[in-house]
Amino acid sequence: MSIRYELLTVLRDHGPLSRAQLAGRLEVPRRRLLAELDHLVEAGRVVEAESAGTRRGRRSTLVKLDPGLRFAAVDLDARSVGVEVTDGCLRAVASYSEHCDIRTGPVNVLGRVTQILEKMRAQGHFTQLDAIGIGLPGPVSFCEGVPVSPPIMPGWDRHPVRDVLSGEHGCPVAVDNDVNVMTLGEQHSGVARTVDNLIFVKIGSGVGCGMQIAGRIYRGAAGCAGDIGHIQVDAHGPVCSCGNVGCLEALFSQEALARHAESAADDGRSLLLAELLAAKGCLTARDVADGAAAGDAVCIGIVRAGGRQVGQVLAGLVSFMNPSMIVIGGDLADLGHILLAELRSVVYQRSLPLATGDLPMVLSELGARAGVVGAAVLASELAYGSPVS
Repeated sequence: MSIRYELLTVLRDHGPLSRAQLAGRLEVPRRRLLAELDHLVEAGRVVEAESAGTRRGRRSTLVKLDPGLRFAAVDLDARSVGVEVTDGCLRAVASYSEHCDIRTGPVNVLGRVTQILEKMRAQGHFTQLDAIGIGLPGPVSFCEGVPVSPPIMPGWDRHPVRDVLSGEHGCPVAVDNDVNVMTLGEQHSGVARTVDNLIFVKIGSGVGCGMQIAGRIYRGAAGCAGDIGHIQVDAHGPVCSCGNVGCLEALFSQEALARHAESAADDGRSLLLAELLAAKGCLTARDVADGAAAGDAVCIGIVRAGGRQVGQVLAGLVSFMNPSMIVIGGDLADLGHILLAELRSVVYQRSLPLATGDLPMVLSELGARAGVVGAAVLASELAYGSPVS
C-alpha cells in the first residue's frame, strides 16, 4: 500500500495533523514524508492548516486535506436512490434521496442520478467531483465497473455504469455490489470500526453478505463473493428470481415475508394480518414487523422461521471464515431483536465454540445510511490511490 494512500486516509479519518504526528503514525522517514507532502500540495490534495502549539510553546504547522475535495456517494436499492456529496473527510455537504424503481433501467436511473448531482452543483455544493462511488443491488464485475446478470435489475446486464458516470462527471468512478459498499460503511463509521474480519449481512429486497478479511473487502475471482441469497436451503421451496428453487432469498426477503403474511391472513391463522389485508388489499414486510412487535404469534413465527434459515447459512460461513463480528443490516434489520435472537441461537448452536466463543452478532449502527457512507468511502479510496479491490 502506497505512502500517498496511507497519508491521505490518515488525514481523512483523523483530521489535521502536524508533520511530526504524521511521521509517527505512518512510521516513515521524515524526508520521504515531506517529499510526498510536497507532491500532494502541488496536486491540490492537501493544504497547510492553522498552527498548533507544542508542549514547548513552539508553533507547529498542521496539514489537512484540501477543503475543496468533493466526493459523490450513490446508493441504489431496488426501490430507492440516495445521493450524498461529501468533503475529503467524508463529512456530508449535501444529501438527497427519493423513490426510484431500479427496474426502469439504467438510462432512466443513472440519468436521474446525474440530474440530482447537477442540481447539487448548481446549488454551489461543488464545482468538480474528485471521485464517485456507487453501490448496485446485484452482482458487479468490480474491475469492469458493470453489473452482470443482476436478477432484480432488468436491462442492466453489462451496462457500462462506470464509464457512463465517469463521462458525465469527468472523474474516476468505482462501482460495487451494494452489500460490499454497506460493509465498507459499517467498518468505517459504524459498529465495526475496530474489526478487521467482518461479515455484514443485508436482508431486504434480497439477501447478501459482504466479507472483510484482514481489513480488505473480499470480492472473489469474479466479484460475486457473498451472494448467499442464492444458496439453496429448501430443495422443495419456491422458485427464486434467479430461476433456481428454494434459495434463501426466495424464503426470507421483503417479498417472501409479504407472501407468508398474506398466506397467514387468507387461511385465518392471524386475525391481525387478516384485518390488515381486508383494509389494505395487500400486505408488506413492514406489516409483519409491526405485528411481531405487537406480539402477534404468527408474525413472530414468520420472523423466527426466516431467522432460522438465515442462521443456518451464516453458521456455515462462521465455520468457514471465523469472523470477528457479524453485523445485520438492510430493511429487514427492522425486525430487530426477534430476528437477531433467532440468528444467534442457530449460529451459536451449529458452529464450533472456538469460532463463536467471542463472536458478537449485532444490528447495524448506521442503518439506512450504511450504503451512502460506504459509497463515500469507496470514492475516497479510489481518489486517494488505493487499488480498492
